[in-house]
Formats: sequence, C-alpha cells, structure tokens
Amino acid sequence: AIGRRGQNVRLASQLTGWDIDILTEQEESERRQKEFNERTRLFMESLDVDEMVGQVLASEGFAQVEELAYVDPSEISSIDGFDEETAEEIQNRAREYLEKLEAEMDEKRRELGVEDELYQIQGLNAQMLVALGEDGIKSIEDFAGCAADDLVGWTEKKNGETKRFEGLFQKFDISRTEAESMIVQARLLAGWITEEDLAREAEQLAAEGAEDDEAVA
Repeated sequence: AIGRRGQNVRLASQLTGWDIDILTEQEESERRQKEFNERTRLFMESLDVDEMVGQVLASEGFAQVEELAYVDPSEISSIDGFDEETAEEIQNRAREYLEKLEAEMDEKRRELGVEDELYQIQGLNAQMLVALGEDGIKSIEDFAGCAADDLVGWTEKKNGETKRFEGLFQKFDISRTEAESMIVQARLLAGWITEEDLAREAEQLAAEGAEDDEAVA
C-alpha cells in the first residue's frame, strides 16, 4: 500500500530508518538485470570462467566471491550441470582470488600508513583497514575513538524525512553489534578501558534488568 503520493512509503521509511524506493515494474526489472550482469561479470573476472558459468552462479543466488569460497561444497556441486570436481575447482579459484585481493589490499594498507597492530582486532581484514586508512584512521587509538555509527552508518530525521548516511564499512557485511565489538577491542588494546570495567558494566546491567523484572512482576 503506497498511499497518496507515497505517504505510506515515507512513513515506513521514517519508522524503520531504511531507505525505501518506489520502482515501477520496468525499473525493478532493469535493476535486477543490472545486478545479475554485475554479479556475472564479477564471477567471470575473479574465477576466470566463461559467461555461462558466471550466469549460472549468479542465477543460483550467489552474490559475492566469499560465498563461493566458504559455502558447503554441496551447494555448488548440486547445481544442474555441476559436479564435485567442478565445485572444488570453483572454490579453489575463489580462495586464490580472495588471497590475492587480500595481499593487494594489505600492500595498499601499508602505503596508507595503517598500523599492523589493527590486525589484532578480530573481524578486521585488509580491505576494511584500507577503508579506515582512506579516512585517516591509522592506529589502534584512532579506531578506539570511532563510534559504531562511523562504521555502519546512521540515520537522521530532518523536516519529517529520514536521511541515511553511509559508514566506512557500508560495503562490508558488518552488523552494528560486530562494529561495537571491534571498537571495544580497540579500546581495550589502547588501555582506555579494562576487562574489569566491562565486567562491572555487565554486572550493573544485569542488576538493572533484575530490578526491572521485579517491578513488572
């Protein structure tokens, strides 16, 4: 239900914080075709396969090389026309591509002056460190000063409309919880907080939760 002049869509966007686009059937068809072509081209270039194989992988719902590299082999071998040997070869090529990309990104990371110590933070990879470096974040202390919004983005309401701002990790599959965990790790490494601080905070939250439960009861 779109409503007059898209009123319902705008309301839903404001309530959820998501950007909601209204597309005609033709626009949606064009969007899907463009997405399909982009994924096909990605697989052709990264896996060194022909267009038909790239199209098959895209039509099966694969969107990223990472998915092909680490998915259960049976999800590839079960595709019509594929077998276990084909699945193994595709996964080997996917992993080789990712290793090469990681090495290239790590070289760029060093050129940007991003410190090696950031690799101590679980969840960060070379591509993410390049994104940080390009924004001037090059050390543990720099990263410790980030907020989750800086990494995954945020929304602001102005004049009744909600605007979405992208974060540094927008193109990566990182949740807000994961981003917050990374920042906490950085603050621990930087000495801004201690494990004891975290334990006390957890105890305090648990106590507050128990009080709330008693109040409801």
